[in-house]
Amino acid sequence: MTFTLFAKSYPRYIAKTLSLLALCATANSALASSFDKSNIAFIGPLGEHMQLKPYQTQHHDAIIDNLLPNLQANRKSISVFGEQYKWQTLSDINALTLAGIQGLKFTVKSNRFSQGTLKLIGIEQAKVFLNGQLQSAKEHNYELAFTTGEHQIVIIAEQVANWHDVDIDFSPKSELDNITISQQPSSSLSAKQLFDAPTISMLSLSPDGEHYITSTRHYSDHTGNQAQIVTELKNQDDKVVYRFESGQPSNVIWSPDNDYIVYLIDGQLKKLNRHTLVLDVIANNLKGASGFEFYTNTSLLFTWSKYPEADTGLTKHYRGLQDRWSYARTTSQAYLMDIRSGLSKALSEGPLSHSIEDYNSEQGTVLLSRSAHLMEATTHPLTELLETDIKSAQHTVLGQFKTFNQAKYTKKGIYVVAGPDFKQGLGRNIPTDMLANNYDGQLYLLTQQGKQAEALSKEFDPAIGQIDVLGNGDAVLKVTEQDTQQLYLFDISKSHFKKLKTKLDVVEQFSISKNRSPAILYSGTTASTPQQLKRLNINKNRASTVWDSKPLNYAATKIPTLEEFNFTNQQGVEIKGRVYLPTNLDKSKKHPALIYYYGGTSPVSRGFTGRYPFNLWAENGYIVYVVQPTGATGFGQEFSAKHVNAWGEHTADDIMQGTQALLAHYSFIDKNRLGNLGASYGGFMTMLLATKTDMFSASIAHAGISNITSYWGQGWWGYLYSGEASKNSFPWNNSDLYSQRSPVFHADKVTTPLLLLHGDSDTNVPVGESHNMYTALKLLGKDVDLIEYKGADHQIFARDKRFNWWNTMLAYFDKHLKQEPQWWQYLYPEK
Repeated sequence: MTFTLFAKSYPRYIAKTLSLLALCATANSALASSFDKSNIAFIGPLGEHMQLKPYQTQHHDAIIDNLLPNLQANRKSISVFGEQYKWQTLSDINALTLAGIQGLKFTVKSNRFSQGTLKLIGIEQAKVFLNGQLQSAKEHNYELAFTTGEHQIVIIAEQVANWHDVDIDFSPKSELDNITISQQPSSSLSAKQLFDAPTISMLSLSPDGEHYITSTRHYSDHTGNQAQIVTELKNQDDKVVYRFESGQPSNVIWSPDNDYIVYLIDGQLKKLNRHTLVLDVIANNLKGASGFEFYTNTSLLFTWSKYPEADTGLTKHYRGLQDRWSYARTTSQAYLMDIRSGLSKALSEGPLSHSIEDYNSEQGTVLLSRSAHLMEATTHPLTELLETDIKSAQHTVLGQFKTFNQAKYTKKGIYVVAGPDFKQGLGRNIPTDMLANNYDGQLYLLTQQGKQAEALSKEFDPAIGQIDVLGNGDAVLKVTEQDTQQLYLFDISKSHFKKLKTKLDVVEQFSISKNRSPAILYSGTTASTPQQLKRLNINKNRASTVWDSKPLNYAATKIPTLEEFNFTNQQGVEIKGRVYLPTNLDKSKKHPALIYYYGGTSPVSRGFTGRYPFNLWAENGYIVYVVQPTGATGFGQEFSAKHVNAWGEHTADDIMQGTQALLAHYSFIDKNRLGNLGASYGGFMTMLLATKTDMFSASIAHAGISNITSYWGQGWWGYLYSGEASKNSFPWNNSDLYSQRSPVFHADKVTTPLLLLHGDSDTNVPVGESHNMYTALKLLGKDVDLIEYKGADHQIFARDKRFNWWNTMLAYFDKHLKQEPQWWQYLYPEK
């Protein structure tokens, strides 16, 4: 009976189905449209006298790939075989046929993730490139996907019968997919721009300040994950004097007499005469050698490491906690090499590794440091500082310290950078009932062979990280000052710190010339401007720009607006922060926002770009709030000490209170569309916040800690980091901290959708930390996703993985905060 009824209704079913199909076809036809030719740029005919088109040769792909960069570039014309060709508008082309090949170019703008089919009409032979990537075709149809922002399309046409018949159609996948095109080059900040743009990766200034060396690194579609690096020697006029070999030179040093440059390359130690540019090989077979320094004009100090033989046994016997480290059994010793003969002699020996801290060739001594314990269980490893006489190789122990970072000679003794607890708490400037955070670097002066010590920075809030000493004994310090990285000069005669006017928010690296008018060469960024290379005269405290990437790589790029946003928490402490606003923001509408934090011992730097591209997020339509919660260094010792034994106790409150203050101040932020994210300790904070509040609509934790106990026991440096973060606390004497502060123990309280990201080869925070939380939330029926990056460690470095990682985070927030799931579904389709 059922069959009969179905059979009777079948014609009507067919009719309805055909009507629906016809309706869909009409709808798709209505969505399809031809691009306005006045918005498309045209150039050609290129190579109009060629007998064979590239596609008719055996080297088609190579020919087109070599031409492509010139078509992509923002230039008004191109020179080909001595002829100059200008870009025109496609609508102005009246020719029926053209010889050679032609280029078409336009910019696509998408206000959301959009997909569709690009169809070439009247072009029989062509290649289509989207942002430099070749697109595959099926019968002249190209399935394209556009993320939020602007994109470049280049079409290289090789065969067209009649240019009057040429059209370019675009059929959106749905009514939600919407793009516009123009001839104007892209002005939106892009992921490729941030990652690929040239940056200074190494710099070194000669002792007399007359020459400098820089290595410039950049990436491209052509080289993929392989960085392209060019190292050059330049004079004071910034003219190239010498370009180094194709390999990457490392450990570049200058002779004290300014005549020679010594560097490592391809396993050889080479010497370049910077006057004659004559190149000599000093030594070969230097595997494991590093840290070269000129001791005299004819001798070099360096560290030489010996790697253990590969373990091919069936088992691994752990003899100490350090055995989890892949390099634990590597030993390093100090050596002195005679340049003329190539002979090296050892300055240290034994089972303990030694590091060279500094040297004094006038008195014939070297400062060495070594771990005083071999494979022993200690949360605060003991560092021994010793002075070695070069001629006799006799060691004098200057002290053993539980906190130690760096030591340098000065005329009045030895500078030491260490935590507040150095020398039984000599540098402490906090209430007696608080435990110091020894990541908060302080400056000390050791005298009389370490028997006396003086704290120099107790009243100096910035955390000291790196020092270099001038000829007069003063020190140049690189410090963390709130959310910036700055340079200071310490005047030893006046015991005074003076800030150097770098004109940058973040100084990345620096090199000093120590002549009569000392200068510093340094690179860095501000939160809103890309990398610059600058030179600063220390005596005049005045900086000048040597190289600026903005006009080279970001000339027409819109950079989001930056505003400072600070608030006072409920304990009366000012919490610093900053807000990135999208360009052309319509403040009459409500917008989604992202809240980013770290929460560990360091503030979130004001770097222009990095692993977390705040400017890019803002350019994708998000207001981005970066908050610096309690516990970070750079704000004074009492502020940083609150990190100890807290594990989110103060930090979570600061983030939640800061978010509420943000909503009160910025009326155009939609309180129902807030996302939050962090990594490592910040990933821990994301998971913890998910158990404490429902103010966020979507959360992302990268490489986060879900169980403090398993991180403490399994992370390579978990127990060492916990020596500060959980000082004097262990699972057996403070089980409440290890369990109740761990997010996984409160997984049942999570209501916010959570994305867990992790490198599957992470040794710092093992991937099991994300698995803990994923397992718990899945069993509880919560909204959770877990994505692992294959072969990635704690950070995502590789170019292809980095782009996917950035896209994944934005797509996840688009899905939950913009109600636009298409990008996420495109990246991670349902199977």
